[in-house]
Formats: sequence, C-alpha cells, structure tokens
Amino acid sequence: MIKFIVAVNTGMIIIHINVMSKLKVIFIFLFASLITPSFAQKDSQLSGEVVELIEESQKESLVGANVYWLNANEGTVTDGQGRFDIERVKGQNTLIISFIGYKNDTISITDQEYISVQLHASVELDGVDVVSRQRSTVSSYSSSIKVDNIGEKELLKAACCNLSESFETSPSVDVSFTDAVTGTRQIEMLGLAGPYTQITRENMPDVRGLSAIYGLTYTPGPWVKSIQLNKGAGSVVNGFESIAGQINVELQKPEEADKLYLNAYVNQAGRIEGNANIALKLNEKWSTGFLLHVKGNSIEHDRNEDGFMDVPLGGNFIGVNRWKFSGDNGLRFQFGVKATKVNSHGGQLNFDPDDRMDQLYWGMFNDVNRYEAWTKIGMVFPDKPWRSFGLQVSGLYHDQSSNFGLNEYDAKQSGMYSNFIYQSIIGTTDHIIKVGASFQYDKYDETLNLNQFERNESVPGVFGEYTYTFDEKFSAVAGLRADYHNIYGFFATPRLHLRYAPTRKTVIRASAGRGQRTASIIAENIGILASSRQWIVEGEANSDKPYGLDAEVAWNMGANITRSFELFYREGSISADYYYTTFENQIVVDRDFSAQEVKFYNLNGSSFSHSFQIQADYELINRFDVRLAYRWYDVKSTYSGELMDKPLVSSHRAFINLAYQTRSYWSFDLTFNWQGQKRLPYTGNNPEQYVLSDYSPNFYVMNVQVSKNWNKKFEIYAGVENLFDFRQDDPILASDDPFGPYFDASMVWGPVFGRNIYGGLRFYLR
Repeated sequence: MIKFIVAVNTGMIIIHINVMSKLKVIFIFLFASLITPSFAQKDSQLSGEVVELIEESQKESLVGANVYWLNANEGTVTDGQGRFDIERVKGQNTLIISFIGYKNDTISITDQEYISVQLHASVELDGVDVVSRQRSTVSSYSSSIKVDNIGEKELLKAACCNLSESFETSPSVDVSFTDAVTGTRQIEMLGLAGPYTQITRENMPDVRGLSAIYGLTYTPGPWVKSIQLNKGAGSVVNGFESIAGQINVELQKPEEADKLYLNAYVNQAGRIEGNANIALKLNEKWSTGFLLHVKGNSIEHDRNEDGFMDVPLGGNFIGVNRWKFSGDNGLRFQFGVKATKVNSHGGQLNFDPDDRMDQLYWGMFNDVNRYEAWTKIGMVFPDKPWRSFGLQVSGLYHDQSSNFGLNEYDAKQSGMYSNFIYQSIIGTTDHIIKVGASFQYDKYDETLNLNQFERNESVPGVFGEYTYTFDEKFSAVAGLRADYHNIYGFFATPRLHLRYAPTRKTVIRASAGRGQRTASIIAENIGILASSRQWIVEGEANSDKPYGLDAEVAWNMGANITRSFELFYREGSISADYYYTTFENQIVVDRDFSAQEVKFYNLNGSSFSHSFQIQADYELINRFDVRLAYRWYDVKSTYSGELMDKPLVSSHRAFINLAYQTRSYWSFDLTFNWQGQKRLPYTGNNPEQYVLSDYSPNFYVMNVQVSKNWNKKFEIYAGVENLFDFRQDDPILASDDPFGPYFDASMVWGPVFGRNIYGGLRFYLR
C-alpha cells in the first residue's frame, strides 16, 4: 500500500512515500560486533513516533509532523519513519504534536521514555490530495534487503492463470517447460532451478518437497494480492532453505478485498477456468474469505503432428477458506484450510488412462490430492508498537499418483511447520531485534517403479536478527540460525545485508549468506520421467540419507544499485545487480554421461552461478510505462569430472515490457522476450536420426493483451501469447517409437504449443 502525505513545515513541502512492508525477525549475533554505537538512551531525551490510524489495525507513519514543548523553543520534526527524538526541557512536561490537516494533540509527559502518538484528521481543514500513479512493481529504497513488490496491476498485464504464469512480465524470473507432454512450467532465478528459490505463502513454506514443480500451479493468479521477490540470501526468519532467493505470495485478504470478484478465462486450446473470490466482513473484529478455482480442458491438439497431445486434458479444483480476527488490544488471529484436487492426462492421441496397462499408446496421467491447514497468532502492544510476537503453524498432506509411459511414480508427503517470532528494540528503534524458534517436520514415501524411497526429516532450530539504522543513510541486517537436522546433524546459517544511500535517489545494497536444503530428486526432476532414460542414483548404500545423498549447501553473495532519476519532468529508475552462488555440495543431475541414462550424485568438483542484470523503468508519456532489461548468466557444474555449462539455460536474455492506459481505462500491454542459445544434453550415443545439435537456436516470444474496464466493476480482456507462433521443432525425441530406448520428451528448450489466443472477463463487487 502506498500513501502520499503532504506536510508543510518551515516553508518546505515534504512528499513522503510510505511503503508498508512485512515484519522481519531480528537478533544480535556475531556480526553485530561490526557495529558499535551506544545503545543507551539518554535520560534527558524522549523518543517516539507519530502515526495515523487509517483502518482498524493498520497504521501509517506521519512524516514531517511538528513535535515541541509548550511555551518553549525546543522542538523537532518526525523523520522518514515517523519517529522523533527530542531533548527534555526542565520544568516542561507538556508536549504538543501538530501536523497540517490533523488535529493537534497535547500530551502530559512524566517518566516515559517512548511514546506513540496517534493523530486524527481535522474536520476544520480541507484535505490536500496529491495524485500520482502507483507503479505496478515497486522496490523500497529504505529496506536493507532489495525486495520487488509485484502488485495486482502487474499481474493483470497477462492472463496469470496460476503462479507459474505470473512472472511473464518480470525479467528476474525465467519461465520454461519441464517437458513436452505435461504442459508444466517451471521457474529459474540466478540460473538455478526453481527448488533453489524458497517459495512461501504469507511467509510460511508453500512450494517445496513433492510440490517443488507442480506446486506453482496450485495457486491461481486471481487469488494473488501481491508477490514479494528478492534475490540472494533472504532473512533467517523464514528458514534456511533459500539459496537463489525468495518469493513470497500474499493472497487476497478477507478484511480488505472486494466483496465479490469473478474471473472467467478461455483459450484456443480449449482451456476453461473460473475463479471466485468472496470476502465477508462479519463484524468489526471478524472477517472470512473464500477463494475458489476450477479448470477444465477436454479438446485434443496436435499442431506439430507428432502424434502427441500438445497440452494435457483433465482439470482441477482448488479451494481456500480463511478466517481473521482483529482485537482492540492488538491481538491478531487467523486460520485457514486449502484443498487441491488435480486430475490430468496426456501423451499420444487417443490415450485413455483406463487402458494404460495395455500399452497401446504412450500416455501420462497425474492425480494429486493435497490438503493444507494453517494458523497465525500475533500481538502488537498498543503502548509499545515496536514490540510484538507471532506464532505460525501449518500442516499438509500430499498424495500423488503418476504414470509416464512405463514409469510409475507414487508419492506421499505429510508435514508440519511452526515458527515463533519476537520483536523488540534496544533503546531506540534504530536498534531492532527479532528472535525466535522454529520446527519443521516432513515424512516422505516415494515409489518409482520397483524402487522405494522413505525418509523422515525433523529440524528444530533457533534464530535471531539484528537491524541497525543510522541517519537514514546506512542500515544493516545481520542474522544467524542454528538448526539440527536428524539426519545431517547440526548446521549454522549466517546471513548479512547492508544498505547505503549516498543520496536520496541512490541506494546501494550488498548481501551474503548460506543456504541448505534436502533435494527431492524425483519430484524436482519429474519431467525426465517423460523419457526412456534409466534412473541411476549413485548414493551411499544402506545410508539413512535421502536417496543416500548429502544435503545441498551453497553460499550466495551479491550487490545491487538502484538510482531514480527525472527526465523531461517524468520519473524513472535504473538498477543493476550481480550475484554469485557457489556450492559446497550439489546433487548433480547428469544427462550428459549417456543419452539413455540420467545420473544423480554428489558434486565432485565445482559448481557455480554468475548472474548480472540491468533494468530501466520509465514513464515515457502520461500513463505509458516502459521497462527494459538485459540479463546474463554463467552457470556451470562438474559432470563426470568435466566442468560444463548447465544444460537448457540461456546465457543471454533481453526483455521489453510496454504498458499504456487511456483515460477511459483501455489498457494495452506488450511483452517481448529474446533468449540466446542453450546447451542441450548429450545425445551422441543415439542413432543418427535421434542425435541433436549441441546448442539450441536463439529465439524470441512476444505477448500482447488488451483490456477494457467499466466503472471499476466490469472488465474484459483478450490477448495473444507467442504472437509470431514460434515453436520448437520436434520437441519429443523419437516420438515415432515412444516405448523404445531413445524416446525423450524432456529436451524442451522453447515453446511447444505456439500461438495461443485467449480472452476473459472480470467482475468486481466493491
């Protein structure tokens, strides 16, 4: 949420943009020794904050408010966070707080050290409105961690039917297909596969384990309120698994969402979707919401005439019900449940899942039943707003049954997660601490053909973070976790974030940290099951380790700089970032040893990723936004003793997004993506007709969309994905012999379906 506040003070006009951001959990540890200010608060000084209550439980800081002693010359103004420090005056105990457009407040001061003052809008003065367009993606200049906040406006630039399709207009995330038969999309950040990015839902674990790939499709796009994306090391509050970065998804809130939101979608492939978001505010304290999604596809398509369906058939149903409570004393409570039912099948034309044992046609089917529940309890102390605590608890059950030709994969996962967070300050709000404890438990039972893999993982841990802010120009966040894994033992996770703003328009950030995770090698590489490759796991025999393999451990370091500017009276920004990731251990997925095999083994050598990106955003003319970006990767790993480029990763990518809106609420959006060549896995020991080139060609894809909104209640939209109908030739290797040894539908480097025309409508009941 962005609010503009105009304050007139000492002849100057201050326009402040306050970006509400989620809480972080903080603790003092070894890195704090780098910062040595005095934490003691002077007895002769009074500190506090000045805020406005804009909703029942939501506060906005007031910047530039006057704070002074009655009948004295001593006074100050609030800073960029609405905070102030004022020297006490002997004999004076009456403090006055004033702000243009608000009623003055007079407070009697005794022995308080910190106060929180809430001003109310004046009924005697007319308000001052500052009108400005909110950008669809914003990044806070004041945060130590660079977080891109992707709002609803950005998500509406494309169909965004589910989370995997919500990053088409983000140059930081690469989207590709896992294979040529399931239609499943996967994401990459910093050149690393999606599972290396920690994906959370409202700061609780979401897409991981058995849902590492398919889980992106379990969150429909119309449910999403916003997405927070950060590259590199994240906060230790959210766990130890983040390596490439973190993506947090915020769903629509029942206490603030539209009463009713309906969305319908259809495309030329026969895909039909419907979504309904319902928000009910029961009273001043209780609210509830329902999020419903249904999808179906029943039309076979084979545009490249290889005998295989381009997209699978079937459908799914996903539903959420959540409840929220906001008490008068700062107590917050919520709980919710989610159910996911997926049924899809694909493969050769005329394949029937009921006849799969006859092996007349090569086919794929995937049935998933997934159930989740969660609760959150929190308390913000009204008289000490900088102090709070929260408890998060969630649980899940995932049951999956899949077939890919002759490969049969059945898997179950049950798990729970809890996280307790306490936040306070040391002396002043320049020194914030967060401490807490977490527990994560997962039970897996997987069967691949005749091979069974079972494991139980339990990881208790404690963590802490310390945030130091100096003069609004410098801030640091230092965090440390200590966790104990029942299989891998004790490990520590340090992370550090630094921010320096030499000017009001320039911010420089740097970060470093460690990440550790357990690889679910089958679920994370499920697209390879759509092949005849033999799976070989070179793990320790008779070991308790998952698949006999070690945990993946990596260090990530990076820096970024963002500079805002004004050109021809219009604002813009340019940013550049560089990140380096190096693995202590990685589970290598080796498809280069043989075209008929895929091997999994612990890293023996080096594995790293270099990532550089530069991006510019500018409003060219009124309501016409331009985003340009270029991204470069150098991603290598050691395969059977040889350091090689990671397959199916493009080193170069260029990106353009153009968005224009008329005064009558017509919107036009265009996204252009160019990707350079990708190294293809080795196929040299196949027969000549099944040998591929070493590299794919470069290619580009263009998407366009037009929408029209009437009275912010009704909207229609239509668009074309892959406007110029680019398709990968023969995406399925040996499609003429699907049960033979050379069949492989996982060698996908580009679009499979080609041009896709779609349309839909949205209805809002405010």
